[in-house]
Formats: sequence, structure tokens, C-alpha cells
Amino acid sequence: MRTLSVFRYKSKILVNRTLNRSSSSTTSPRPYVQGDKTHFGFEDVKIEHKEERVRNVFENVAESYDLMNDLMSGGLHRLWKDHFVKKSSVASMARLIRKSPSRDLKILDVAGGTGDIAFRFVDTCNCHERSKSSGSDEISVTVCDINSEMLRVGERRARDRYGDAILDNSKAISFVQGNAQDLFQFEDNSFDMYTIAFGLRNVTDVDKALQEATRVLKPGGRYMCLEFSEVPNQYLRAIYDSYSFNAIPYIGEMVANDRSSYQYLVESIRQFSNQEELKHRMETAGMQNVKFSNLTGGIVAIHEGFKEL
Repeated sequence: MRTLSVFRYKSKILVNRTLNRSSSSTTSPRPYVQGDKTHFGFEDVKIEHKEERVRNVFENVAESYDLMNDLMSGGLHRLWKDHFVKKSSVASMARLIRKSPSRDLKILDVAGGTGDIAFRFVDTCNCHERSKSSGSDEISVTVCDINSEMLRVGERRARDRYGDAILDNSKAISFVQGNAQDLFQFEDNSFDMYTIAFGLRNVTDVDKALQEATRVLKPGGRYMCLEFSEVPNQYLRAIYDSYSFNAIPYIGEMVANDRSSYQYLVESIRQFSNQEELKHRMETAGMQNVKFSNLTGGIVAIHEGFKEL
């Protein structure tokens, strides 16, 4: 099974790199979803079936989400997320807002069910201390996730970590079930910042998700995405691929008794857009000043862009 998986990976990725080079040469890459099928890892599935299958994966790993990320990244995800939040410059924005209560800062964290990114924002903005005062906080983080089980774990963790006041009184953090492709719960021009970390590749139609991100951002609002990407160095890529396909599913089976979920997560990384292709998709969705930066040799990348003023 392991040999077959690696063989399928090498065959698929050769085709994908050819397609990516083609799409990267224009500002209009081909649609992320074409026809009635899409990919679930290396498997082709009906479009209407992918969402349910992804939901099942994350229901299976919700209680062990931190462990899953540690296995996927060798523990590096914690450093990547810290850097992601630092790069957002939310700390300096929060200081200004705390001095000028007439202003506010609204952040939407999509696919952030268990709160990893949201808690970092809450800590950076000192929202826990602010929750001890009366009234709503001027700074708020809305966690939106399609998976109710992930949200349940996230809200429980938030109450255990900060107490009830931060959710019920100051409302500095809230949890909302929603689909990145259709954020009907939120009006146009609602948020100053939209973040998504290790979630975009699991969306069925990435183009729709990017369009919705642009819609809900305020004019001049900032989009930031942290996601696994393509390793350009062939030697580092060979080591990374060997670890991914040989170690991660095995460890997932041994530690979490769930090989298939971890196999999907490894394969989903290889099926996702590379750095340049995602940059073009963001531009096609209407974002401006789009750029990306690689972390750990391109194992992950941070993409960012802004909605037109």
C-alpha cells in the first residue's frame, strides 16, 4: 500500500507541476473545480461528496487536532502559527485601538475550529484582561468552521482557557458554523482581516472561497493564508516526501488509530496549488498587492493580499 501511494503521488505530481507551470504563466489560472469531479487526496470523487468526506476526516481528528498537527509538521506548526500572527501586525493595531476605543478591529478566522490561531490573536490583543471589564470588546475574533465537532472542541478549549466572560460578555471570541465557499452569515465589507491556516486546501472550490473572502473583507481589509505548499529544493523535497508518505500515516495509525485520515492529509498537500498558482488565484478573486513568503524551505507558505479600497 505504501509503495502504491508513493507511485500514485509521483505520477499525479508530475502532471500537477506541468499544469501549475502553465497556469502560473497567466493571471487567470484554470478554475479550481472543473466538471462534476474533484480530488479527495489522490482519489477522484464527485464534487458533492468531497465536503462530507473532509468533514468525516476532521470529526475523526478533532479531539487530537494538536497531535495531528504535531505529526504533520514535526511540531513546527506552533512556530509557523506564531510567525503568522506576528506577521499580521495585530499587536500594533491592538495597541492603537486600546488607546482609541471609538475604533474597532474585527478578525474572521476561517477553518479555525479548535482555536489555534484565534487564541493567539486573543492573547496578542490582551482580550482576556479586557473581558474582566463590562461591555463588548472593541477587538473581536470570529472563528468560522464547517465542522461542528471542531467548533465544539474549540469553544470548550476557549472556556477552559479564558473563562465564560470572554465569550458571553465581552464577546472577544465567538464560534460560528459556516462554509468558506458561502459565508452567507456575514454581510459584505464586515471584517478588517480574514485569516485561514491549514484549511484552504480542504475546501472543495478554492476559487469560491477566495471570492467570499474578498466579499466579506472591508475595503482595504487584509487576507492572510498559512498553508502547506511546494518545496522547490529537490533534496529537501525528497526528504519531506519520504517522511510524509512513510512516517505520517504510520504514526497516525499507531498513535491515533486512524491511518486513512492522515493519508488523506498528506495527499491533499500534494494536490493543492503551489505558491505562484495560489497567488494568481487570489489576484483573480480581486485581491491586490498579493505576495507570498516561504517558511522552512517552502514546506509552508504565507500568502497575503488586500481588498481594493
